[in-house]
Amino acid sequence: MGVYSTTPHLLRAARGEVVDRPPVWMMRQAGRYMKAYRDLREKYPSFRDRSEIPEVAIEVSLQPWRAFQPDGVILFSDIVTPLPGLGIDMDIAEGKGPIIHSPLRTQEQIERLHPLEPEAALPFIKTILQALRSEVGDKSTVLGFVGAPWTLAAYAVEGKGSKTYSIIKNMAFSDPTILHQLLAKLADAIAIYARYQIDCGAQVVQMFDSWAGQLSPQDYDTFALPYQKRVFQQVKQTHPDTPLILLVSGSAGVLERMAQSGADIVTVDWAVDMADARARLGKHVKVQGNLDPGVLFGSKEFIRDRILDTVRKAGNWGHILNLGHGVLPETPEENVAFFFETAKELNLAGVKG
Repeated sequence: MGVYSTTPHLLRAARGEVVDRPPVWMMRQAGRYMKAYRDLREKYPSFRDRSEIPEVAIEVSLQPWRAFQPDGVILFSDIVTPLPGLGIDMDIAEGKGPIIHSPLRTQEQIERLHPLEPEAALPFIKTILQALRSEVGDKSTVLGFVGAPWTLAAYAVEGKGSKTYSIIKNMAFSDPTILHQLLAKLADAIAIYARYQIDCGAQVVQMFDSWAGQLSPQDYDTFALPYQKRVFQQVKQTHPDTPLILLVSGSAGVLERMAQSGADIVTVDWAVDMADARARLGKHVKVQGNLDPGVLFGSKEFIRDRILDTVRKAGNWGHILNLGHGVLPETPEENVAFFFETAKELNLAGVKG
């Protein structure tokens, strides 16, 4: 038996230490596929209540921890949660996502935004994160999360989710000066928010640039990448030892660019073969992912085969096992349990390709 480390498994892998098996958690691991969550949602139908009333958000965050003992326990929140703290009024509609009541379309609106003061604007975050750390101790890693500047700008400008992103692209391509002002303000606010989460107990922070995959590579280089860098650089200045993860939905075309962001770990979606992703990113970049969430509708044998395939291709260093995106609402809970059980039984020495 080796010496037992009190540093949680995921945190060790995220820092680049060699571990005996890849740590495992899931995006959207708290949510609609769990009966416990659906029951709680009936009692608290408002998403903002579920994510901003501390005892409710703590309970939701811990539901998957109690059920599956994942290596990562993530703050239950939304990427738009800090926006009211900048002066952007929003709500989150059930099944539809964020709604921004007065979308940002003018220079005057952007100039009126104020810096984020998380202690005043988001007091519940500290309560939630401290409780999570206290609950899981060194048995799991507590993850914080933030939205990226481009994606938050897209919500703020569009006013809601979009299929075409035509309003923000109109601004990007016809009046980029205004958009760059907004992106800079958002980047600084997100950096403050990420640092605050770390100070409150988050051991790893994941940034979601959910909509950056809708940009062409040259526009990603103009409107997404520089502002991802701006956030990560500011966080690294004060918290150099906290691993940072970057996720971009539909990222196959910008994978190499993601590695230039300053993130420690790049999330890979299932549209890219993990062996190809490793080759494209280079040996020094750590990865997270990338099982297709749909695999969890398959048989246990199928799920096990896909997990082994991903882990073999990722290799025995710098890999956090995860889905390529969030767990789907209709996923059978027993298959989620099997995913975690199988992952935890792995031994990297025994799954080399």
